Amino acid sequence: MRIALGPFRVRDFRLLFAGELVSLLGTAVAPIALAFAVLDLTGSATDLGFVLAAGWAPQIVFILIGGVLGDRLPRNLVMVGANLLSAGAQGASAALLLAGSAHVWQLALLQAVRGTATALFFPAAQSVAPQIVGAETLQPANAFLRMAESSSRVLGAGLGGIAVAAAGPGWAIAFDAATYLASALILVWMHVPRVVAERGATLVHELIEGWQEFRSREWLWVIVLSALVGNLVATASFAVLGPLVAKLYLGGAAAYGAILAAQGAGFIAGGILSLRWRPARPLLVSVIALLPTAAEIACFAAVHVTAVIAAVAFSAGVGLETFGVNWITTLQQQIPARVLSRVNSYDALGSFVFVPLGLVIAGPLAAQLGVTETLWLFLAVGVLSFGGALLSRDVRTLRRLDEPTYTEAEASSAAAS
Repeated sequence: MRIALGPFRVRDFRLLFAGELVSLLGTAVAPIALAFAVLDLTGSATDLGFVLAAGWAPQIVFILIGGVLGDRLPRNLVMVGANLLSAGAQGASAALLLAGSAHVWQLALLQAVRGTATALFFPAAQSVAPQIVGAETLQPANAFLRMAESSSRVLGAGLGGIAVAAAGPGWAIAFDAATYLASALILVWMHVPRVVAERGATLVHELIEGWQEFRSREWLWVIVLSALVGNLVATASFAVLGPLVAKLYLGGAAAYGAILAAQGAGFIAGGILSLRWRPARPLLVSVIALLPTAAEIACFAAVHVTAVIAAVAFSAGVGLETFGVNWITTLQQQIPARVLSRVNSYDALGSFVFVPLGLVIAGPLAAQLGVTETLWLFLAVGVLSFGGALLSRDVRTLRRLDEPTYTEAEASSAAAS
């Protein structure tokens, strides 16, 4: 318990946790509010897809720039700047909706701004923990940060529905803007040393340096390639075909909501488990922990019983969170601090670049092949992708380190600069 709660004895971690929890709560409310805002304007699912795509595309375009900024500047200040940009975009969206003058193209443009801010925020946020907590408490720190995300997702979904029903989408999005602003005001008080960068280094040089660090580690690019396929399959199966299965066979939205809630509870349980469990071979354990996710796709395909799917979804949530905590901890321990944000940005780019493709192809494939057949196809592809990762000796044998590569000498040097 002393180790598990150790991160909260560090002032900067308490600020980081509070800042992320606040903004994540608003972020969980926003998708529901945005969806109903667009549907209230035009009633068109195509328009909603256009607005969502506008928010996603800049994340792919600017994620590498976010990695460079996270290695050049104090990471908490990069997070502050990104949150202020998000607050401005969401505040403008709320103002347009509340004034009754919003148009779809305006919401799409503002979501593109918010997506850019997310791209700048993510690499820095993924890299700051090893600078502010000790090696012994690094994994518990990551587990608590991910639990903040999981719990806010569960709570925020409920709050979002209530807020939209009671006050309308405009006020719900205004709440999101306020949480971004509050988070920025919290994170600005952190003391995070600047990571020393090579003097005179150009943007291209720094991107190349990050790429070289990324490709030089087999375990890293193998897992990212597997995640590239796995995330496409998972998003298509759960975000597109999952609701369709619920509508056709499970009785509708209530059943789908129960399955999502069970998976959210699994995320929280997985975070609690990761506070103490530190496997000696974190990547081997993490890939194996993804097997319940494959089982969940199989249940959507063949087991049309809500309680059974929810139980498997809970196990999948535990496994996904186990993977997430061990993955980010491994990156923070194995990658030098001076390039950690850039490596995180390459990880994010590779892992999520095909997610929009999964959203686009799921419907046409289901129409052509059938829903059940498409789910079985996705399951086979997903199992092959993560099974293939286990063929890598590096993935199977990489052992956790007792200390992260961000050393006290680096911290002192960065602070002196």
